[in-house]
Amino acid sequence: MTLKLMGKKRGMIQFFDDSGNVVVCTIIQVEPNVVTQVKTKESDGYEAIQLGFDEIKTKDPRTVEKRLNKPILGIYKKNNLTPRRHLCESRLDDTKDYTVGQELGVGQFSGLTYLDVTGMSKGKGYQGVMKLHNMAGGPAAHGSSFHRHMGSTGNRSSPGRCFPGGKRASHMGDDQVTIQNVEIFKIIEEDNLIIVKGSIPGPTGALVYVSKAVKLPAMKKAQTSHK
Repeated sequence: MTLKLMGKKRGMIQFFDDSGNVVVCTIIQVEPNVVTQVKTKESDGYEAIQLGFDEIKTKDPRTVEKRLNKPILGIYKKNNLTPRRHLCESRLDDTKDYTVGQELGVGQFSGLTYLDVTGMSKGKGYQGVMKLHNMAGGPAAHGSSFHRHMGSTGNRSSPGRCFPGGKRASHMGDDQVTIQNVEIFKIIEEDNLIIVKGSIPGPTGALVYVSKAVKLPAMKKAQTSHK
């Protein structure tokens, strides 16, 4: 039960820490998420807030409504809010501190050390077993004609079939991936930026979900308790 905000991956960059070491970081731009709906146990059976992200900007304002379906557009019209491209829901223990139209930004994560970041990994299309499953392949000699195949997958006459669920050449990437315990390097509130150490899922410009880390290892828990 933790607040989850939406943002966009803006790319990677290098910084120097206090010791002069190079730190590879990822920049996440979290423009203010607007509260579009507050759900309570009395009205919906659970406590949650619905957030909208990425304001739709067009050359002709009359085309904004064409970029959303009627049910989603109705949410914004009902609350007199500017339409956003994305909606998500955060289940919380208590929603009394939130109101429709309230904007939530990177300041929600100030004072934290670690985050969980969720996004869609880069799609790589249909791939073979060597790239997808790290199989060794066949002999590399010239005459084998069996360089990147996966080999036999069958059995003898009993059971006389291939078992389902085995590794095969198939689609790779475009999966939801969560990177846990990503360390915050810096938060720049005036620019709506969160700079985290290391990499996160997805290409540049991809939608990501950022929330407080919920499964800190014991060593990191001890580090945060001393700060």
